[in-house]
Amino acid sequence: MLFNSYEFIFAFLPVAAVVFFLLGSRSRGWAMSWLILASLFFYAWWRPWNLLIIVPSIFFNYGAAKALVHLNGAGKPSWSRLLLIFGIVVNVAVLGYFKYANFFVDVTNDIAGTDFVLERIVLPLGISFITFQKIAFLIDVHAGRVDKLAFRECVLFVLFFPQLIAGPIVHFREMMPQFRAAPCTFDRSNVSVGVTLFLLGLSKKVFLADGIAPTVSSIFEFAAAGGDVSLLTAWMAALGFTLQIYFDFSGYTDMALGAARIFGVRLPPNFDSPLRSRSIIEFWSRWHMTLTRFLTAYIYNPLSVWLTRRYLAKGRRLMRPMKVMAFVQLLAFPTVLTMFISGVWHGAGYLFVIWGLVHGFYLVVNHAWREFRVRLGVKAKPAGSIVRFGAFLLTALCVVVSMVIFRAPTTLAAGGIFEGMLGLNGVALPDVIYSKLGPLASVLGSAGITAGLEIDLPFQRAVIWILLMLAIALACPNTLQILREHDPAFGWKDDKSRLKLGSRALWRPSTAWALTIALIAVAAAVRLGGDSEFLYWQF
Repeated sequence: MLFNSYEFIFAFLPVAAVVFFLLGSRSRGWAMSWLILASLFFYAWWRPWNLLIIVPSIFFNYGAAKALVHLNGAGKPSWSRLLLIFGIVVNVAVLGYFKYANFFVDVTNDIAGTDFVLERIVLPLGISFITFQKIAFLIDVHAGRVDKLAFRECVLFVLFFPQLIAGPIVHFREMMPQFRAAPCTFDRSNVSVGVTLFLLGLSKKVFLADGIAPTVSSIFEFAAAGGDVSLLTAWMAALGFTLQIYFDFSGYTDMALGAARIFGVRLPPNFDSPLRSRSIIEFWSRWHMTLTRFLTAYIYNPLSVWLTRRYLAKGRRLMRPMKVMAFVQLLAFPTVLTMFISGVWHGAGYLFVIWGLVHGFYLVVNHAWREFRVRLGVKAKPAGSIVRFGAFLLTALCVVVSMVIFRAPTTLAAGGIFEGMLGLNGVALPDVIYSKLGPLASVLGSAGITAGLEIDLPFQRAVIWILLMLAIALACPNTLQILREHDPAFGWKDDKSRLKLGSRALWRPSTAWALTIALIAVAAAVRLGGDSEFLYWQF
C-alpha cells in the first residue's frame, strides 16, 4: 500500500487515526496495540507472506537485544561483542539472500561462464531500510544507549507504518521517548501540521515527479533498446530524472513525516534542499540525511577510528595537511568503501555498485581539494558570488551525471545517454522550433544541427516541467522551512541565513492556508488515478 493511493488516503490512514484517538482516550496501551496491528496490516497489504519474514526477524532482534542488555549488566563485554556481531551477520544474511542472491548468481555466471539458474526471489518491501534500522538498534543497545527495552516498544519501533517501507531510518532512542509521551488523543496542532506535511509531499509526488516520469522513462527505454540519443534529449533525461527522484523521494519523506505527526510523532528530516549544494560533501549532508547519518556513524567512523589507531600504533604522526599516504589510508579508503556499501545497499546490480564508487570518488576529490587548500596556505574566507555559482554548477553536474548511472536499466542505456550528453550522437531540435528559425536553420544544418528529435516527446511540456521543477528546487522554500515554526521534523533546525522567508511564506493555521491546502488536496486526489511509480518502494 503506497502513500499516493486511494486506499491509503481515503481508507487506511483516516481509519487508523480515528481508532487510535478513540482508543487513546481510554487507554494508551490499547492505542499503541492498535497502531501495531494497523502497521502489520499496512505491511501485509501488498504481499501477506512478508509477515513470515518480518515477524520472526522482530523476535530475533528483540531476543538479541535482551541478551545484550544482560551481558552488559553482567560485565561480559567480549560475549556481548560476539553476540552483536552475530546479530548483525544474521540481519545482513537475510538481506543478502532476498536482495542479492540472484545478483551473485548472475555475477558467478558472468565470471565463470556458467549457466546457473535461481528462481527469482521477490524482494520484501522496505527490507533495506528495515535491516539498517535493526542493525542500528542492536549497536545502540550494545553501546548502552537504550535505557528501557519492552517487547511492544521494539515491535512498534520496527513496524511503525509511516517509516516502514522507505524510511527515514530512525533510532530507537529518538523514537521511544516520543511514543511514551504521545497524547494518543486528537491534537489539533499535530493533526493540522501532519495533514499539511502529507499533502505538500503528495503534491510533490503526483504533480512534479509523476509529471516528468513518462518523458524520462521513454528516453531511457529508447537508449536501452540501442537508439542513438541526441544532445538535447540526453540532457533532458539526465536532468529530468535528477528532479524526478528528488521530488519523488523527498515527497514520500514529507508524507511519512506528516503521517507520523498525525499520531504525535516527529520523524527525523531526510531532505534539506540538497540540489542547492555547492559541494558533494554538502550534498550528502542534505540528501537522504538519515542514510548519510547511518553510514557515517556505523560504517565510516568505526573504520576510520580503527585505521587511525593502527596508523598511530606504528609510530606515525597525524599532521595537517595530511600526507598523501595518510590521506589515502585514513580518509580516501574508508570513504570509498562506505560509498561502495551505499551503492550495494541501494540495489543488486553493477550500475548501483558503479554509482556508489563514483560518489566515493567525488567525495575523495572534494576532501583532497580541502587538504590542498590547506597545503597552499589558502585561508578560508567567504567565497564571492561567481565562485559560489561555479561550485554550485560543478556539484550539480556531478550529481546529474551520477543519476544517469543510478537510473539506467543497463550499461548500454547508461552509455547511450552519456554519448548523447557529450554530443557524440549529434544535435536535434524539435520540428516546431526548427521550422521557425528561417534562414538560421540552414546555418544550423551546416553545423550538424538537424530537425526532428529521434524520439516522439511532448517537448514543450517537458521543458516547461523541468524549468518549473528547477525553480521550485532551487529558489523556493522547502517543506520544512515553510513549517519551521511548528517543529516539522525531529532535531531539525533551519539555517535562516540560507533563505529568508517573509511571514506569508510560513505556514500557520489560517483561512488562507486552509483553502490552499484544500485546493492541493482536491487537485492531488484527481491526479491519483494516473500513471505513477514510486522509485524507492522496493528498497
